[in-house]
Amino acid sequence: MSSDSITFIGGGNMARSLIAGLVRQGTAPGNIHVAEPVAELRSQLTTEFGVKTYASATEAAAQGTVWVLAVKPQVLRDVCASLADIAQAQAPLVVSIAAGITSAQLLRWLGGAGAVVRAMPNTPALLGAGVTGLFATAGVSAEQRTQADTVLASAGRTVWIEDEARMDAVTAVSGSGPAYVFLLAEAMEAAGIAQGLPADAARTLVVQTLLGASRMLEESGEAPAELRRRVTSPNGTTQAAIESFQGEDFEAIVGRAIDAATRRGKALSAAND
Repeated sequence: MSSDSITFIGGGNMARSLIAGLVRQGTAPGNIHVAEPVAELRSQLTTEFGVKTYASATEAAAQGTVWVLAVKPQVLRDVCASLADIAQAQAPLVVSIAAGITSAQLLRWLGGAGAVVRAMPNTPALLGAGVTGLFATAGVSAEQRTQADTVLASAGRTVWIEDEARMDAVTAVSGSGPAYVFLLAEAMEAAGIAQGLPADAARTLVVQTLLGASRMLEESGEAPAELRRRVTSPNGTTQAAIESFQGEDFEAIVGRAIDAATRRGKALSAAND
C-alpha cells in the first residue's frame, strides 16, 4: 500500500487505529489523507502520524485512490451524496466500515457504478488485535480486494464473506463481540468480589484468565468444545459451574443475543435508506 493514496473520511478512533497500522507497516504518511471536521482532531492526527488533514470531505477525497468511509451510519448517506460527483469521476475503491449499510445503498448514494467493499472491524483494532469481516461487490477487482485487505489487516486479522447478507451476522459476532466479553468480565469480577476476593485481585484473576483462554483458542488450534472438555473434570468445580450455566440455558441466551444484534444491523440499514 506504500504507493497508494488513501483518504479517510472521518478521523475517529477506528480511523486512527487503521492509520497507525498502515504507518507502522510502511505506508508513507504523506500518502494518507484524512477529512475530519473537528480542528483539534485534525491537529492530533497531523502531530501523531504526520498525515495530511482537511476540514472538507470533498477536498480530502480528491486526493485518494482508496477511500475509507469511517463516519457514523446515520450521516453516511449525506456524506456519500457530497462525494458522488468525485466518486463517478475518479472511480476510487470505496471501503465502508459503517455497520448495517449495504453495498447497494453505498453505490446508489455515490451515484451509480463503482467498487465498494463493506468492512466490519471491531474495537481491539485499537491495539492491532482486531478482526474484520469483508465483502466485495462485483465491481471490485482482485487488486482492489488486496488493497482493502491490506488496509484492514493493518489492525488485525481479516475474514472475507462471499454473501453480503451474512455481514449483519459478522457485526453481531465480532463487531459487537468485545462488549459481550467485557460483560462476562464484569460479571466474573463482581462474583469474585461477592465471594470475598479483594477487588484488585478479582480484576487481575479475571483479566488474565480471559487473556490466557483467548491465547489457548488462538494457539492450540483446538475447537472451543474440546478445550472446555479438557478443563472440565468429572464432578469438579468447573463442571459445577458449567452445569449452572447450562441450567440457565446459556447457549440459547448467547444465540438470542447474536440474533438480536443481527436484526438490529438489518434495521439500521432500513432506517438509513
